[in-house]
Amino acid sequence: MPLLLLTNVAHEYARRCVLESLSFGVERGGIACLLGPSGCGKTTVLRCIAGFERIVAGEIYLNDLVVSSGGTHLPPEGRHCGMVFQDYALFPHLTVAGNVAFGLRGRDATGRRVRVAEVLAAVGLAGIEEAWPHELSGGQQQRVALARALAPQPQLLLLDEPFSNLDAELRERLALEVRGILKASNTTAILVTHDQREAFAVADEIGIMQAGRIEQWDTPYNLYHWPANRFVADFVGEGVLLPGRVLGPRQVAIELGILDGNVPEKCIAGCPSGCDVDVLLRPDDVVCDETADMRALVAGKAFRGAEFLYTLQLPSGARVLSLVPSHHDYALGEWIGIRVDANHVVAFHEEAGASHR
Repeated sequence: MPLLLLTNVAHEYARRCVLESLSFGVERGGIACLLGPSGCGKTTVLRCIAGFERIVAGEIYLNDLVVSSGGTHLPPEGRHCGMVFQDYALFPHLTVAGNVAFGLRGRDATGRRVRVAEVLAAVGLAGIEEAWPHELSGGQQQRVALARALAPQPQLLLLDEPFSNLDAELRERLALEVRGILKASNTTAILVTHDQREAFAVADEIGIMQAGRIEQWDTPYNLYHWPANRFVADFVGEGVLLPGRVLGPRQVAIELGILDGNVPEKCIAGCPSGCDVDVLLRPDDVVCDETADMRALVAGKAFRGAEFLYTLQLPSGARVLSLVPSHHDYALGEWIGIRVDANHVVAFHEEAGASHR
């Protein structure tokens, strides 16, 4: 059984449904993420797991023990969960050592001192025990908050938008470092964020949430290449949907040509020849190639250092995105050759939101 398991969990605020039939599990040592737009309920899930909120239906299991159900509610202090908050929540009147040792009151002075040194070394802050929170940078404060949460060796660590107060470059770097720290300590964790780059950097598995429900629970790779529906396709990564028509088994025609052979059979299962579909194209599926017959107009460009993200207008007026190495510096209004190089093709029937992959 997973360390954490939610089965058909429901939660309400003032009789308004916030979570509905929510089910997922996190294995011991795994790192999961709840990713979604503001107001989708992801922080509420974290609060229910921590015991700050009561659920109205379903069950939450921690280490095979029911901690929440319609008639059961183990208080937060009995769940042995650590939590890292968005605003760090460090005590300004305590030193770094005092903050980290806050949850170690059951140990003697020597034991607390040894554990504080261990976790500070683990988060890359060895030797700053006597510093005060206001003397630290934002990244250092977040590391102290992480060290404080890890110090009591919780069975589950909950991270609520932990990087949102940091600048973009530091967020991504710290996210990767936090993953390394959690894996090194074999800590089971759940991250809540609206930032997919953070989610991809930290998590083994991600649940895409919308309106209190999980639309898809999967690996970052599968979410990007095999989205379960239009919402996931639109929310994760960048891309466009181009109209297409099924020509036969494993064959779909779009304006950029015929996708043949690399289209999984189930992509068009139950959809006869002539059926209209929308085909998802990611920026890495569209390749600039001056020898290609298809031409597209450069309608927009965004410099990203090593790459340009080009917005390309097709003869029909439809637009696609393309990631191109930045030494190919095309001008706005220039016509360039393009082709599709898609190893993963996802299509959606026009009448339905479900994907056919």
